[in-house]
Amino acid sequence: MTSTVLSGLEPAAVFHWFEQISAIPRGSGHTAAISQFCVDFAAQRGLRCCRDRTNSVVLYKDASPGYEDHPPVILQGHLDMVWEKTADCDLDFRTQGLRLAVDGDNVYAQGTTLGGDDGIAIAYALALLDDPNAVHPPLEVLLTADEETDMAGAEALDPSLLRGRRMVNLDSEEEGVFTVSCAGGVTATIALPYDTAPAAGYLYRLRVTGLLGGHSGSDIDKGRANAIVLLGEALRLLDHLTPLRLADLRGGGRDNVIPREAEALFVASSDKEQSLAAAAEAFAAELREAYPVETGLAITCAPDNTGMAEIWDRPSTQRFLRLLTEVPNGVQSRSRSMEGLVETSLNLGILRVAGDAVKLTFAIRSSLERDKRYLAAVLQGLAQQSGGLYFDLGDYPAWEYRETSPLRETAVAVYREQYGYEPQVVSIHAGLECGVLSKKLPGLDCVSLGPDLHDVHTPQERISIGSVARTWDYLRALLKAL
Repeated sequence: MTSTVLSGLEPAAVFHWFEQISAIPRGSGHTAAISQFCVDFAAQRGLRCCRDRTNSVVLYKDASPGYEDHPPVILQGHLDMVWEKTADCDLDFRTQGLRLAVDGDNVYAQGTTLGGDDGIAIAYALALLDDPNAVHPPLEVLLTADEETDMAGAEALDPSLLRGRRMVNLDSEEEGVFTVSCAGGVTATIALPYDTAPAAGYLYRLRVTGLLGGHSGSDIDKGRANAIVLLGEALRLLDHLTPLRLADLRGGGRDNVIPREAEALFVASSDKEQSLAAAAEAFAAELREAYPVETGLAITCAPDNTGMAEIWDRPSTQRFLRLLTEVPNGVQSRSRSMEGLVETSLNLGILRVAGDAVKLTFAIRSSLERDKRYLAAVLQGLAQQSGGLYFDLGDYPAWEYRETSPLRETAVAVYREQYGYEPQVVSIHAGLECGVLSKKLPGLDCVSLGPDLHDVHTPQERISIGSVARTWDYLRALLKAL
């Protein structure tokens, strides 16, 4: 094995493969290289492998001796990761691998997301396929493309590639917590056109920085601020001090990531440098009290010397500011039957100017199809009221709870035997491919599990070494019991 940074960590095989795949750029929409890596892995070991047009792959391994008559088991994860990095990180995600590091019990990537979501699934799968001593039924390892954007790989999957109807999804992020249902979702966009007009005045840049960010499903109820939402509030505040006209806007990068930073370029007709800066700082101090977890929150407003861009006219600026402060964001409802479960939410994840329109992109999530469609209708109505357009894509279904699940019963029993206590069995608000795959594979019985990952979809993402080892031991015991 040629691992370097992760050499010496156990289980050695899992961390070897995790380091190997971390050297391969594999963001959503850029999975060709990691897909080919898996195809080559299979060819070198004489394993059958299928690859489809989306870059999803299925790798097959025969049963261990004595398990030939057992029904197949699907191991499932996804190939892509979310690309997020700190402002001072110079890594080029498209051409460079991650800069892995170890700190105590944690593996992380310097300045970027780690890709443990869902690189750990790839690492577990390759380690199992490469282990001649592993005991298991026939294995069908399904690694899908572009889960983090629109689940295109799962949506396009040819179901005839899989015989199994028992599936272990390896895309959960808390050890000892088995996920058995999840929310559905859709990506929604409002495109608001704007007009420009000549302007004279002073150019300023307003910036919201230092937020925690996080996963728009699992972190949406953790009291974290949304940088785009705060930008809108700050712009409305400054607009009361001096009428402003927008010139540029930018915030977030993924609809499924709570944005950590956002900024706006605007023109004020008079020199208000000191009062604007003071108002921005005072608002930041107020927000730090409102969001206790956001200790690094900063809002600055300073003169900008980049030169005059195209300046929006005043009516376009007013329409946008009204829209930005009217759109809903965050938790919308909680389950009445399962304590603590977010039922419906949306996350304003991306703010961009494109052509002659500004676009707001949201991740809508709900366990209830009717609530998902209702939120989409709310956004569509706001778009129409503002003179904009609405469209959505990547609609995926909820994974519904299965009352009778032999796989779940076995998974719980194996965990109880191994650790002496019951695992948690939960429904989650984040989206998993289990819902899409359950529609494609009638009768699919599945459970989702994984080791401890923290702060996924942020540059603070890390994975627990000890938890990886314990989950590896559990996974091997579970396959032996199936």
